Amino acid sequence: MTGALHAGPARWQRGSRSLPAGSSDIMKTFCSRANPTTGATEWEEEDEDYDYHQEIARSSYADMLHDKDRNEKYYSGIRAAVRRVKERGQRAIVLDIGTGTGLLSMMAARAGADLCFAVEVFKPMADVAVKIVDRNGYSGKIKVINKHSTEVTVGPDGDMSCRANILVTELFDTELIGEGALPSYEHAHKYLVQDECEAVPHRATIYAQLVESERMWAWNKLLPIHIGMEDRNDKVILPTKDMDMCAGCPCVYDIQLNQVNQNHFTTLTEVTEIFSVDFSKAVSSSPAQHTLQVQATGSGQAHVVLSWWDMEMDPEGTIRCTMAPYWAHPTPNSIQWRDHWMQCVYFLPQEIPVQEGECLRISAMHDDYSLWYKLQRCSVEREAEVLSERPLCSCQAHLMCNRQRFGELNDQQRNNTYIKALKTILKPDAVCMTIGDGSLLSIFAHLLGAAQVYSLEISAMSRRVMGKILADNGLTGKVIVSDKSPEQLTPVDLDNNQISVLIGEPFFTTSLLPWHNLYFWYARTYLAKHLGNQFTVLPQSATLFAMAVEFEDLWHIRAPCRECEGFDVNLMDEMVQNSLNFRESQEAEPHPLWEYPCRALSDPCQVLVFDFYREVPVQSICSAGSMQLLRSGTCHGVVLWMDYCLTKDIIVSTGLTRFHSDMGDCEWNPHNKQGVYFLRSEASQENLTNKQSSIAYSVTFHPRNGELAMDFQLCL
Repeated sequence: MTGALHAGPARWQRGSRSLPAGSSDIMKTFCSRANPTTGATEWEEEDEDYDYHQEIARSSYADMLHDKDRNEKYYSGIRAAVRRVKERGQRAIVLDIGTGTGLLSMMAARAGADLCFAVEVFKPMADVAVKIVDRNGYSGKIKVINKHSTEVTVGPDGDMSCRANILVTELFDTELIGEGALPSYEHAHKYLVQDECEAVPHRATIYAQLVESERMWAWNKLLPIHIGMEDRNDKVILPTKDMDMCAGCPCVYDIQLNQVNQNHFTTLTEVTEIFSVDFSKAVSSSPAQHTLQVQATGSGQAHVVLSWWDMEMDPEGTIRCTMAPYWAHPTPNSIQWRDHWMQCVYFLPQEIPVQEGECLRISAMHDDYSLWYKLQRCSVEREAEVLSERPLCSCQAHLMCNRQRFGELNDQQRNNTYIKALKTILKPDAVCMTIGDGSLLSIFAHLLGAAQVYSLEISAMSRRVMGKILADNGLTGKVIVSDKSPEQLTPVDLDNNQISVLIGEPFFTTSLLPWHNLYFWYARTYLAKHLGNQFTVLPQSATLFAMAVEFEDLWHIRAPCRECEGFDVNLMDEMVQNSLNFRESQEAEPHPLWEYPCRALSDPCQVLVFDFYREVPVQSICSAGSMQLLRSGTCHGVVLWMDYCLTKDIIVSTGLTRFHSDMGDCEWNPHNKQGVYFLRSEASQENLTNKQSSIAYSVTFHPRNGELAMDFQLCL
């Protein structure tokens, strides 16, 4: 199995063309890609099923099938709904929107439904649902319809022979409505189901809690950055005025709140029920606002609204599935792990100080696909019930930085590490060049006394944002921001100076996997003719590390299910595995491991070293060996990350930050995603390792295209 560098259409695909292949009528798809490591734009031929394989391989189908709590609650709700309809002397006609594998329809058929219409818009999924339904013996009761539900017709010649009296759906995401649940329900009630139909789930309720959290607030916007000086006359880099006033990113930040330590936030209100949706009645997708008065239970700065939802599968509310985090969960010691539904972090447009006992108004607004929140004191005159506009970024920084990047830029300890390293290498006559996207290292270098600082901001967006930061801090002209790429730079652009210090974090917005930031190495190579004879480069080198791990839960997303609630779903497993075997999908995946606990079964293993004092070589860099497994457990995969050697004795890690060697417990850098290479399920989940086991590895870096090919095998 090899791991291609690119990580799927969300990052790679910039455009595509379908062209005839030679003189035949066979169509081939050519995708334009901006290679994140080399910086080159490439056109590559792809299989016509390229997007299908990506969708399936990176889907959460397996995660949902492993969600026992979800499946049991749906099954109980469906049985109860079928029973209620039968008790009324009616035939049970089920409409299942977003059927996926056909699981919920098969539950209904087994519960006694007379007919099920299972709607699935994604053709590969609809095709496998037909086969799964047939294998389980329900093809006589279940009709799979490969359409969007809004295109389904009813009537003697329609997709459905009649309207349904039971509506079963699983159209929900972490935000509840982000997958278009409201428009789908609205259409279904108008055209596809009977009045007063049964619905599973019957109801969903959204909850919210106001908190103070400096840690989370640091994910929202650039905060003042302090630079300690030798003369103790410390400098401060201030965010721009429009950054201070900006409402921020409109997108919810969905995370595993169960991994956030309660020391990192302070609750300012009780958990509050914001609004409910009754799915058994007509549903509106029109924008709406829900405002409630709450009393502050603590004093502090209101930064964030934490939110989640639960759903009741029956009208009585006795069958309930909740996404509540541990401090609000009814059974905190037995929480079902799931990755397809998490919890939401909503950032308020501005932080607001609140006092214990104070009356507050929390408003939740939503359109058909998203939610946002607003906070006011009750002492402020209530505004007319006009829907507040969805918050949008006006400062451009939120278009440049994701949540993790803001956290990284605001991490004072990390900044101090770079400042310490810069102090050891900068001289008064230093001519510096920084390379990156939205990096503050150019400002650090200037304030620490470099004679001249040039900054290559690779993306146009980062150039605009950095220009505003420099202007608002009175540094325009002190740091020269170039609009050229490294290969386009001329001596005139550098005022005929030779670069004595080349600096990078490195960080580039196009990077997803840890080694994608090796673009810094390519940029350094392009700049070779501009480097002085005795130049210094920071970081000096990068090291790729690998470590075998046992995941607490993350392994579920790639594990076969085989059987779910008594139904054979092996065909689904086979489809996912076939897509994982597709060329683009045989690779490491990016995951923020601070959200996904794991235990190390081996010690960290140094796999490859990249020397930034040297130019990118022509020949491939290869490494092969084995990692001895020092702790018993189930080896689910291998984690990969990069460490950057800033100076001889100062290292910054994008991966492991703390390692407890006795038990193998790990702590991970919260600002970076690590690469995860999942072992094949046959090796990882059926074979328990012991101290005689090892992981054989072969890793090759191909300089021509920046690809990192990898293979890991469990040796028992």
